[in-house]
Amino acid sequence: MQQEIISVEGKALVVPTHPIIPFIEGDGVGPEITAVMKSVVDAAVEKAYDGERSIAWKEVLAGQKAKDKTGSYLPDETLASIREHRVAIKGPLTTPVGKGIRSLNVTMRQNLDLFVCLRPVHYFSGVPSPVKYPEKVDMVVFRENTEDIYAGIEWEAGSQEVERVID
Repeated sequence: MQQEIISVEGKALVVPTHPIIPFIEGDGVGPEITAVMKSVVDAAVEKAYDGERSIAWKEVLAGQKAKDKTGSYLPDETLASIREHRVAIKGPLTTPVGKGIRSLNVTMRQNLDLFVCLRPVHYFSGVPSPVKYPEKVDMVVFRENTEDIYAGIEWEAGSQEVERVID
């Protein structure tokens, strides 16, 4: 089985039969939910493609595990691997208080130029819904990652920083 990196041709992703997908296990409940996520995704791929396709998981480090193993909460190698493979799945990451990092999530968004949070919303038949006509629900919510507290831009009310932004 030849494992390959997802590529881009024109504006389209080209996903090989056995793509290499980097993952960050994460902190806290991260190891537990990441293991479950991988088994669910593997089962879905197996079922969808009758065993013809599979994912080659590649762990990359971030968070406390990265700090313990490399001395950095977000090693350059992790960012390089995500750039190279064009995709990644990330578990929850803690923000180390008082360690010179505002947020690992914000740092990753900024370093990888992730400017939008894209949330498709689609109704699945047979699933209970509080919406009157759930079968008509088919939308995409876009949330910009580059502004306000989502980007880690936050100052105390009345501070000089706030006044500069207002002016």
